[in-house]
Amino acid sequence: MSTSICFDFGNTRLKAGVFTDSVFRQEVVLSGPEPDAILPLLEKEHPDKIILSSVINHPPETIRLLEQFSRFHLLNHASKLPLTTPVGKPETIGTDRLAICAAAVDLFPNNHCLAIGLGTCITYNFINQSHEFLGGSISPGMNMRFRAMHEQTALLPMAAPAKRFPLVGYDTLTNLQSGVIQGIACEIDGIIHAYRSKYNKLEVLITGGDLVFFDALLTHPMHRDPYLLFKGLHAICEANLP
Repeated sequence: MSTSICFDFGNTRLKAGVFTDSVFRQEVVLSGPEPDAILPLLEKEHPDKIILSSVINHPPETIRLLEQFSRFHLLNHASKLPLTTPVGKPETIGTDRLAICAAAVDLFPNNHCLAIGLGTCITYNFINQSHEFLGGSISPGMNMRFRAMHEQTALLPMAAPAKRFPLVGYDTLTNLQSGVIQGIACEIDGIIHAYRSKYNKLEVLITGGDLVFFDALLTHPMHRDPYLLFKGLHAICEANLP
């Protein structure tokens, strides 16, 4: 039995996905990127392979711990990937974007793919049928929009997201929730429509921690998987640590 741990250090959440014999088993939320926050999971699982995707300034001690504990790969633009990145500065591509693109290619190798990540920012990632990641777009994520309206106005409160809210808000809170959450849903549907108008045989995939707030609002058919990033990391791990 082989165990792999895929670490995802994001701007808002730090998580790990545990795989047993290449099957996703569980997600573990981490309290921080420091070795003390990671060591209990390593000692519990005793992984054969570890991969880290990080978009934050993680402690160098964490890398040393992972290297000492198991076979380890740090995802970067030079990693072996199931796709190419013919863009101006491939070294600037977020590793979280590379991971969900890898998952898209792994799942739909014969299609154009639009992989959408709902995190601190919303990323739209286009991979063509030739497995070329050509870029896409980035827009503010849900909590960033709530925070911006609170911090850049004198009177608007800091609103919390909700799974249920009215289309026509009846007070300040529900106006903010409708504007942000319904607005993002319309943005996502509109961008998908634009891509489907341009590209035939397009598969759309969506993932991320905020997916639960938009799942019921999105109208286009798409592959919805909250663990898509982990599955992409696992595929990259297998390619770099055979």
